[in-house]
Amino acid sequence: MPNMSLPNRGPDACPARPIRYESVFAVAAGLTLGLAAAGPAIAGENTQAPEVVTITARPPDPVGNKAYSTTLLDEQQLQVSDQLDTALRQVPGLSLFRRNTSLSANPTVQGVSLRSIGASGAGRALVTLDGVPQNDPFGGWVIWSSLPSEDIQGAEIVHGAGAGPYGAGALTGVIALTERAGTGGIIDAEGGELSQGRVAGSGNAQFDNLSIGASAMYQAVGGWVPVSASQRGAADKPVTLKATSASIHGGMEVVPGTQVTGRFGFYDERRDSGIAGATSRAKGTTGSITAASAEQPDTIGWRIQGWFRDTDMSNVTSAVGARRATVTPAGNQYAVPALGWGGNAALRGTFDWLDWEVGADARLADGESRELFSFTGGQFRSRRFAGGRTFVGGAYAEGASRVDDWLFTAGVRADYWQNSNGHTIEQTIATNAITLNSHPADTSGTVPTARGGVRRELGDGLFIRSAAYEGFRAPTLNELYRGFRVGNNITIANAALKPEKLYGVEVGVGDDTGSLTWDVTGFWNKLADGVTNVTIALGPTNYPGVGVIPAGGSLLQRQNVGYIRAFGAEGEALWRLDNALALRGAFSVTDARVNGQSVTPQLTGKRPAQTPRMTLTAGLVANPFRNLTLEGDVRYETMRFSDDQNLLRLPGVTTVDLKATLHLTERLDFFLAADNLFNENVATSEGNDGVFTLDAPRAIRIGLAFNYN
Repeated sequence: MPNMSLPNRGPDACPARPIRYESVFAVAAGLTLGLAAAGPAIAGENTQAPEVVTITARPPDPVGNKAYSTTLLDEQQLQVSDQLDTALRQVPGLSLFRRNTSLSANPTVQGVSLRSIGASGAGRALVTLDGVPQNDPFGGWVIWSSLPSEDIQGAEIVHGAGAGPYGAGALTGVIALTERAGTGGIIDAEGGELSQGRVAGSGNAQFDNLSIGASAMYQAVGGWVPVSASQRGAADKPVTLKATSASIHGGMEVVPGTQVTGRFGFYDERRDSGIAGATSRAKGTTGSITAASAEQPDTIGWRIQGWFRDTDMSNVTSAVGARRATVTPAGNQYAVPALGWGGNAALRGTFDWLDWEVGADARLADGESRELFSFTGGQFRSRRFAGGRTFVGGAYAEGASRVDDWLFTAGVRADYWQNSNGHTIEQTIATNAITLNSHPADTSGTVPTARGGVRRELGDGLFIRSAAYEGFRAPTLNELYRGFRVGNNITIANAALKPEKLYGVEVGVGDDTGSLTWDVTGFWNKLADGVTNVTIALGPTNYPGVGVIPAGGSLLQRQNVGYIRAFGAEGEALWRLDNALALRGAFSVTDARVNGQSVTPQLTGKRPAQTPRMTLTAGLVANPFRNLTLEGDVRYETMRFSDDQNLLRLPGVTTVDLKATLHLTERLDFFLAADNLFNENVATSEGNDGVFTLDAPRAIRIGLAFNYN
């Protein structure tokens, strides 16, 4: 077994400053202990019984939010699936990079995007939990197992929001999650096919003006072989998952109207990736502290928040031989430590004619990929260290005014971004001799953005609205510096990447009152400098600086393509009939095309990889009897291409999920669920050798859920 410890690196080998976590932990611990110590003293000074106040870290909606396309999901809608990312797919146009759910997706492809403009492993949508970014500081993806659905009370999805108060990353929209608040909680346990087992719980308690809550989850999946029986070989093994997460949060009203909250959590997930010897692991700790005072009629509101994410990942890959009969170790990224930290602050108030908000935020990330490669003669011969630092921060101002039945809103923002301390160091393991010592120049820039919208209430709940916006996403450390391999496909990094920028306009109409609510939006978007995995060679070949690209494999590089132009429509409807029946449906139709211009002319006219033209979803919740609830979900999407060249075609697919819940008592439920009821082959990718990778087959689950308050 080769030595996988970090070698001594002198200044000539790698001048990067080592990542220091101690100071961040010390600050977070100090803030948390300070909050705990302050609580009893402040509460004890009040001689009268204080008013009970539910303490949350939840930020208010932006002042003009109703002018933008927004979807709201409540607790019941989010618990249609154990996997939060699966539950969110009822939102039109929302998807991970591939068709995989987080049940089988490698951590590096769990980035989420909206509107089918062009999927990305890093994700083109920003995910927040009570205002704290949940995207990984190294790669931008989201570890969905760290967000059990039992701990999420609701989600607000803003499509095409632009940067606005959200900042970098909100390129195609924002998924704003809210943590469970109030008193009570839920505990559930289940088991089923694919050797699945899961136990999870979340709960909160209120003590005068002090709120305390916690959540925990453990999940294990024995898995399935993700290649059909007719194509698989000895190289193919089951994909598996073991995931654990836990969090604790608390808050109190320190003085009337001013709340302080803190949260700390951790997660750890391990996966077998479906090929012999290929595994991955992602783990991390998170923390945040928030202080806020809500806006009052004669008082300006304010909010300040600080957070950190300390993460690590490992990824072991294998090369697949002819007829998938053999495997050879290809790479061992044994550690990818990263530290992200940041903060935001805002002031909010009202004039006679204007609601306004001004604020600023900043995010920093420092990380490095540590890898063994060049496997020959039964062992790895070389090691690589690649990483750097990124920073993005800016300030914004937004205002909204209501005149009769009209809502007008506008905002401006300016951000500064910087990529620094980039490095790629390669060494021979036997001698520690440096064979590559690359330090790309630091890059930086300023990105101004703006957005605005108008909404008119037409009466009886009917409305019409229109908006225009700009957003941007700075490239991640992963895209800038870390290469990777999946099977026989190799992707190399690109330290020269520029931020992606999106420009959009939209018009919508809908009805948000009554038993039938609906919304339809038409949009036009242009994604400039989109970061795309571009094919630059096909195997078998020996590519300079990379090495051998095996037969059936591809060599790709992350590049800024010219632009992606997309126009389309999306809509959703929800019909509630008393407490007996609720029906919902949604659609997304998008025509997205690449214009590679002079950079990648070979892509002009092609559709972005992993982008379906149409997605349809439908669902129902029915209570045919007092003690029985039935739920069903149907999802259909058209074909998509697995590659940028539009040569690898993934067929369209329809999946059906069903769930029946028997209410044994007021608090105890028994449920029976069937995922992918008709056992459809859900193709998630295709190799140049014609082999398809498949998502989960049909799986039956049974379980118990206990609700308390």
